[in-house]
Amino acid sequence: MKTLLALLGSAALVAGFTVSGANAQECPNQGALDAIYCDADGDLVADTPSDPAKLSNPDTLVFAYTPVEDPAVYADIWAPFIEHLEKVTGKDVQFFAVQSNSAEVEAMRSGRLHIAGFSTGPTPFAVNLAGAVPFAIMGSDDGRFGYRLQLFARADSDIKEPADIAGKRVAHTSPTSNSGNQAPRALFPDLGVVPGEDYEVIYSGSHDQSMLGVVAGDYDAAPVASEVVERMAERGLYDPADVRLIWESDPFPTTSFNYAHDLDPALVEKVKEAFFSFDFEGNKLGEEFEGVSKFIPITYKDQWAVIRQIQASNGVEYTPQGLNK
Repeated sequence: MKTLLALLGSAALVAGFTVSGANAQECPNQGALDAIYCDADGDLVADTPSDPAKLSNPDTLVFAYTPVEDPAVYADIWAPFIEHLEKVTGKDVQFFAVQSNSAEVEAMRSGRLHIAGFSTGPTPFAVNLAGAVPFAIMGSDDGRFGYRLQLFARADSDIKEPADIAGKRVAHTSPTSNSGNQAPRALFPDLGVVPGEDYEVIYSGSHDQSMLGVVAGDYDAAPVASEVVERMAERGLYDPADVRLIWESDPFPTTSFNYAHDLDPALVEKVKEAFFSFDFEGNKLGEEFEGVSKFIPITYKDQWAVIRQIQASNGVEYTPQGLNK
């Protein structure tokens, strides 16, 4: 595997967001998109460049999955899909073990990342700052997909309902996370508790760390994504008997899978073909994502409407500063 710095360049990660080779242009439907992108058709994502010279058709495609506790483990888990993607596209594919949401977004913005899974909350940042185009999500045979925000406390604690976390130390994951921060801030006030006012918010860095911190007693409670903690339990990273589920939300969309807006349209069709023809059965990816059997087509405009609503209620602005909070 190539090193992270060889793939992305150290300057981009250290200096923050850089301007890509695209030129700012006047657009009838700029919306929340950065000035270097255009949305003439109003679908809320960056248009494919009309100038063939600005299209990207690299010999090696770089693929990344959202930040996780152990990136090396996920490189192995995604290996069957990477092999399938190589066969369908005819390209070499390099897995990028991403370290943070901001690094992943910057990598696509700067043209060094071509296909990526962005977690729920950071997806709008990727769309607006990096020209990411969401097109797929993991789901079941019947077309269902999604996860829930779940609030956990230790099983031996006195926390029995959401209002009981008042005055406690509660682990949120990161500012841009949907279930780990944005959704609790939007939904918890109706449950009788206001994050940051009625309880202390401590950013853990990830859903994994939030859950393990609750188990260890470092935090009194934590809002986390159901799909993450379910996988953690399946891998034996914590004993479900040690925690108590206090509350859960209606379903949210899971990780979005995106291609860079400037990928050659013919290559995009091959990428989509690879995703929608992949068989999860009998390989490590299918074992990791239990209950998932296929990739399902989605659009950012439709499936991320509820997430944009939650983020709007929190005053989120899709800027590098907002992403790096």
